[in-house]
This record gives sequence, C-alpha cells and structure tokens, in this order.
Amino acid sequence: MEVVEEKIDDLNAVLTIKVNPEDYKEKYENGLKMARKSVNIPGFRPGHVPMGMIKKKYGASILAEEMNKLINESLHKHITDNNLDVLGNPLPKEDDKGGDWDNPGDFEFNYEIGLAPSFDLKLSSKNKFNYYLIKPDGEMIDKEVENMRRRYGALEPVDTCEGEEMLLGQFVELDENGKPKEGGIMHTSSISVEFLDSDDAKKMFKGKKVGDSIELNPEDVSKGDADKAAMLGIKQDELAGISDKFSYTITEIKRMKLAEMNQEFFDKIFGEGVVSSEKELREKISADLSNMFRNDSDKMLRRDVSEKLVEDLKLPLPDTFLKRWIKASNEKPVTDEQIEEEYEAYSNGLRWQLIENRLIKDNDLKVEHEEVMHYTKGLIANNFAQYGMPVPEDAELTKNAESVLQNQDEARRVYQNLYDAKVLEYLKNTVKLNEKEVSYDEFVKLASKEA
Repeated sequence: MEVVEEKIDDLNAVLTIKVNPEDYKEKYENGLKMARKSVNIPGFRPGHVPMGMIKKKYGASILAEEMNKLINESLHKHITDNNLDVLGNPLPKEDDKGGDWDNPGDFEFNYEIGLAPSFDLKLSSKNKFNYYLIKPDGEMIDKEVENMRRRYGALEPVDTCEGEEMLLGQFVELDENGKPKEGGIMHTSSISVEFLDSDDAKKMFKGKKVGDSIELNPEDVSKGDADKAAMLGIKQDELAGISDKFSYTITEIKRMKLAEMNQEFFDKIFGEGVVSSEKELREKISADLSNMFRNDSDKMLRRDVSEKLVEDLKLPLPDTFLKRWIKASNEKPVTDEQIEEEYEAYSNGLRWQLIENRLIKDNDLKVEHEEVMHYTKGLIANNFAQYGMPVPEDAELTKNAESVLQNQDEARRVYQNLYDAKVLEYLKNTVKLNEKEVSYDEFVKLASKEA
C-alpha cells in the first residue's frame, strides 16, 4: 500500500491511497469464509453455500468494510508520521469510486484534506486590554441583605393581605352559572401574591381576609401550564377540559417576617464571629459579590482577547474544504445557505481554537491527572451540596470521579475547562491589564456590546 501526498496550496492537499490485492486479499477471503458459515440461503445447508454465490451477494460489502479499515489506518498513519495539522477529517473526492468492486484488483482512492495555517504568535505587556471590575452598588447590597433576611426569616399568620403575603386557600371549579361544578376540581393550594406577574392579579387580593372568596381564572395567578396544573392538583394534559372560572377561598394568610439583624443572624450566614455588625455584613457582601463577579470579568477578558487576536492575525482557512466538511459531517441535513449564514461565526471560533492551541503548545501549558481528579471531585462535591446531601468521603469521591471520566464527552469537557483556565491565567500574567471599575449595569452593556 502506498500513500502519496499532493499539496495543492498552503491550506489544501490531496492524499492518494494506492491499494493492491496483496493488501486486502487475506482479510477479504476470510470475510467471505465467515459469511459462508453464517448465512442461511434456502436450498443450501449452512456452510455449504457455493462461494460464487457468496461473492455475488456479499462480496462487495465485505470488501468495502475491509477497504474502509485499511484506508482509515493509512490516512491516520500518514497524517501522524508527517505531523500534518489537519482541520476536520479527510473527505473522499466526489465521484471517486476507487476501482471495480465487482472484480476487485488494484484500487486508488483520493482524499482531500484541509491544513491549518502556520503563524507566529508573540504576546507581552505591549498587548493591552481593559479588565473590568464590577463594583457592587448600595442597591445591590441592600437587595442581597434583604434576601438573606428572608432566607432566615419566618412566615407569621396575619389577618389581612396587603400585597406581599403568601395565601393558602381552596380552588373550586365553577359552572357557567357561577356555582360549584358537579364533579369539578376542588384543591387546596398556595399563592404567593408578591410574585404574581400581573398588577391586576395582586390588586384583587389586597385587603382580603381569611374566609374571603374571590372568583378568578387560574391562568392569572400561575406561571405557565405546568404551574397551573400543579396549583389545581391535576395533570397538565387535563387542562384543556377545565373551566376558566374558579372560586378561591382564603384559609390562611402569612407574611414574611425578616430575620433580625443580630449576632445570631450574622453567625448563621458566615460562621461564628466572622461578622459582628451590619457595617461588616455589608462589607462582606460587597467583597463576596466582587469575587463572584470576577468570573464575569474573566469571561469578558477572554472574549476581548480572542476577538482582538482573531482580527489582528487574520488566519487564512481552507474555506471551501471546511464548508464541504461541515455539510458531510453534520448529523442533520444542512443547506449551503445555512452553512454560508453561520460560517463566519464558525470560522472565527476555529481561528481562536488554533490560537489557543498555539498558546498551549508554545508555553508548555499542561493539565496533569491530579488536577483533573481534583477538579472532577470538586464538581461532584458541589452537586451533593447543591441538593443538601452530605459530601461523600474522599475515597468515594475518587471512585465517582473515575467513573465520570470514563465518559469521553465528560472527560473532554473537564480537560477543556482546565485548559481554558490555564490559557486565561497565562493571558492575565502576560498581557497588560488596565483595571477599570464599572457598575453592574455598565458591565452588562459592555458585555452586550451596547456601550
């Protein structure tokens, strides 16, 4: 077997694979013998079907399977041995049959490949980028303080709804005359007036007391069909047959009493003695919010760097090949118009991937197995904590992490996240960062390119 490379230009080449009978004959004949043993054809005992009939019926498919294995192995070996930096996967030239499949002899297959461009990349403090730091404002801190006080507050019974209470009451389905519908829905459920979307819906509860009844449409006090069905105690597919008139009789009214701003409250949130005054509480919240927003600042920096480098380097790509490869490799049918519409975003994403890979290679950025395990165990521990479950012991976490990493997609995602973090760390330590404090609203505008 022989592989010949013909370079069309810096970004495109054709690999010609020449296969002679000696390369495939043994495996092809073994495949025919296996088929002869296993196929059932009326009129012949198993294993005694004439070989000529086997060849005629199954020969082409058996040969194609063996040839496909040979071709893939040859392509991979040539690309690896010659350190070719290919984009996508090799594509057979259109209308390239390779040879006579009914009378196999010598075959010749031609595959197009797209090559990554060569380029130099030097980053230093001469490369300057803005690094936006979000400064939490008083309103944001006030809201966080209130959320914390709500979280540790308590619901207390009251006589009258003033507009922000939680109601417990009974829904009763009504007929066209406004009377309880025979065999209709009767279900007790809660309504949080504060979180109703409609001001009109909030108004109809204001001033109501325990024992009062209100005629309403459940649609006005729910958030979509799933919520409406749960509120009425029925399945979602049963909604179509119900009335839009219900009475709701209030049985309880409860109002949230915010937690007192005292040492017990501070200790519950941050641990004993960490915070001892409202002033310290607000300072701690401000610092925590700033740290949380660092992730957003990092994402903005990464975006700005990638867009700038893609724009400055203007890396050429084998566009015609890539568009053909996208069409051939897509799981669902895709039109040429769709490819053209989305190609710019795809090609710029590919350019950044090439730049990122060069940063990793040139700066010897590595992700070690210990880092992968530590990161994966952290993800698993966070999942347990998120659902209020105790975090397993380290041995169990390790076992779970190993199980997760056996999934190729999950492992690829973990490695990608860790390499992204390595590249970001390198960028932050290499380029010149001009730190700028901005409000959250200003940052949102910058992130959406409105500023």
